[in-house]
Amino acid sequence: MPQPRIRATQLAHLFQEVTQPVYVLDEQGTIVFCNEACVSWLGGAAEGLVGRRCAYHSSEQPKEADTAAARLCPPPEAMAGRPCIGTVGYEDTDGTLRRRRVRFCPIVGPTGEPVALVAVVEREDVEETDVVQTTVTVLDDDADANRLHEQIMQFRQEAAGRYRMDRLVGRSPVSRLARAQVELAVASRVHVQIVGPPGSGREHTARAIHYASDPDRQGSLIPLACATLTDELIRSTIGALTPSSLGKMAARSTLLLNDADQLSPAVHAELIAWLKTPGLSLRVIATTRTPLSSLAEEGTYARELALLLSPIIIVLPALAERREDLPVLAQWFLEELNAGGGKQVGGFSSEALELLDGYAWPGNVDELAEIVAHAHRQAERPQVLPTDLPERIHWAADAAAHPPPSTEPIHLDDFLGRIELELITRALAESRGNKARAARLLGLTRPRLYRRLEQLGMDADGDDSP
Repeated sequence: MPQPRIRATQLAHLFQEVTQPVYVLDEQGTIVFCNEACVSWLGGAAEGLVGRRCAYHSSEQPKEADTAAARLCPPPEAMAGRPCIGTVGYEDTDGTLRRRRVRFCPIVGPTGEPVALVAVVEREDVEETDVVQTTVTVLDDDADANRLHEQIMQFRQEAAGRYRMDRLVGRSPVSRLARAQVELAVASRVHVQIVGPPGSGREHTARAIHYASDPDRQGSLIPLACATLTDELIRSTIGALTPSSLGKMAARSTLLLNDADQLSPAVHAELIAWLKTPGLSLRVIATTRTPLSSLAEEGTYARELALLLSPIIIVLPALAERREDLPVLAQWFLEELNAGGGKQVGGFSSEALELLDGYAWPGNVDELAEIVAHAHRQAERPQVLPTDLPERIHWAADAAAHPPPSTEPIHLDDFLGRIELELITRALAESRGNKARAARLLGLTRPRLYRRLEQLGMDADGDDSP
């Protein structure tokens, strides 16, 4: 006699009786069920959660339900059918992000493909100090990508919730220093100078400072491309930015001088006079590859202008100077692409990260973002593999593994000196010390031979007889 089948309503009823929070996702990553314990755990964040698709990222979404769904998202490995133990989060009533351990159990259909994923959440919160270090384990595999995901979640809670500093995510000393400088700039209205190599995120950081200082976006950001605009256009722009024309917006507005080191000397004096305009409260943020004070010392930049633009100086390091941040930066950009709701990629394999670490990064963080976007498009698995990376990464690795053979340099003067010494020694031996005869053998005059003997440190005096 065949056993009776459990209907969906009966299964839902069973889950409702469970005292632990339980939620279920379909094969598309859409939340299709939350039991009462889960709703009670999430509180107001549970409203509108069913029917919302999870995306594996850590960014804040405009809709509260989107953010809550992202915090409950399992690693892509789980959606591919691999059991996982990880952490998920919810925001408490005081705004604190709480985390709990969860076991993700894939349900596989007749074809071997996962058709659903059951998430069973533990009853107690995880201590904040344990979240990054111990909470995420992908069964039968490493959990590096998931630990990076947790680091990003923690970073957003600490800093990025106030303003976007994604180019500065990381724990290296140089990135921490740059973040502290940015926080100082956000807290004040003085002029700011942002120094860094191309691709380090100078303009991105400038915009982050402006919008963090003006969260309601009532002020204007006025960018000027100093390297490409003519002197006349720059003059007309700053001439139009007067206290009367800006009005109350001036206290919240920012003039962004992109590539201020390329500013023509012809407009230095006019910009200095404009910055000293009585009543002008407009802030200026200048981006530059070289500190303006260094250019002033070289005599190629007006010293007074360099001082006016230097109350706060933010130094953005090259990516090669903060290689320890590279894994979390790459994970950050990957999750930003996941947030688009399309393909979901969990992280990078250790081999792929090793290739990225061996690259020189001439384009700095902007180049990393471009390469991660390429890898995200190419990836066919939950992880980015070496084959998903662009060719230039592999070419660089091959070049590093097979350096050209080193050749000893030839110093011509030393080489010719050794030959000359050899010939003179042989001529003196052949002539038995008779310098006149030795000079004839060498095709030299006797005085010239004497001069060369002195220059070579040899005895130029002595008997010329055989």
